[in-house]
Amino acid sequence: MAARKAVESFSKLIEEVPRWGAMKPTGVSLRYMMEFGSKPKDKNLMIAAQFLHKELPIRIARRALELESLPYGLSETSAVLKVRDWYLDSFRDVRLFPEIRDSNDELAFTEMIKMIRLRHNHVVPTMALGVQQLKKDWGPNASLEELDEIHRFLDRFYLSRIGIRMLIGQHVALHDPDPQPGLVGQIHCKMSPMEVAEIATQDARAICYREYGSAPDVQIYGDPNFTFPYVPTHLHLMVFELVKNSLRAVQERYMNSEIDPTPVRIIVADGIEDVTIKISDEGGGIPRRGLPKLFSYLYSTAENNLNELFNGGSNAGVTMAGYGYGIPISRLYARYFGGDLQILSMEGYGTDAYLHLSRLGDSQEPLA
Repeated sequence: MAARKAVESFSKLIEEVPRWGAMKPTGVSLRYMMEFGSKPKDKNLMIAAQFLHKELPIRIARRALELESLPYGLSETSAVLKVRDWYLDSFRDVRLFPEIRDSNDELAFTEMIKMIRLRHNHVVPTMALGVQQLKKDWGPNASLEELDEIHRFLDRFYLSRIGIRMLIGQHVALHDPDPQPGLVGQIHCKMSPMEVAEIATQDARAICYREYGSAPDVQIYGDPNFTFPYVPTHLHLMVFELVKNSLRAVQERYMNSEIDPTPVRIIVADGIEDVTIKISDEGGGIPRRGLPKLFSYLYSTAENNLNELFNGGSNAGVTMAGYGYGIPISRLYARYFGGDLQILSMEGYGTDAYLHLSRLGDSQEPLA
């Protein structure tokens, strides 16, 4: 009897998803998050929790609805069904949480959204596996229109995921009793892009060493004293992916050559509106017709990595090839706070990636 009531209660709650999904989400800017979080007193934390209590169901419901109505049978793949269930479970958790009235409620709410963030850790590779499952069904005959529609959905979906994780992560981080100097939640008020680029480079070179036994040098140029407000984890992810790709290209070009590999070069430029990070390599470049594929989610060849991760395998760590989403996801991270990512290539020579980051911090989240 109790089990039946629980099922009926869950079914009734899920019926609310279309209503919440029709509501308009509220965007916030990096500057607002930084200014609001600079004084994480109980009152401010409670106001933030009350905002998330109303905002998260809207954002989660919008994605859950879209996951149920994807074209070409993508919604019916086992991987996408798993992701949909994660979103529905998270919608249920937030909606069942009672009204937040005091600091005890706020702390309990924070623990709950922390678990939601953990639940969604593997959304990106799981969705990637769903796309691969669909591509197998399509075979080689998929039309450009079909590919574009799936790509546009994934851009919206992953950008929304970045926003949800940023809001949750920022609120959780504001509870850190001993934050690093300069940190307001996840935002560093005086982040050094040179320092983050150095750490990301070391991480990328470590993976290159692990796979190839050696790694090209990386030279970083810029003002080591320059700082600006940004999210270090976001910048690390973007630079890491771009440097990893450059290292792989250079390493494979010079693998059987007696000539020493050329270094990868990183230049950090601080403009009035943008901070631009240029990552250049001499890894042979990319044919012009192949450049659009860099930003596509539909050309990954890393099927084995995805199957390992989906089946709980132990070899699902970061590899040089990854699962093909590093570049398009990095562009979304840049765009989330008003920046962008552009890639230019000279076939037969090398590739330049331009990572633009908004220095002003007043761009609203791009919501869909």
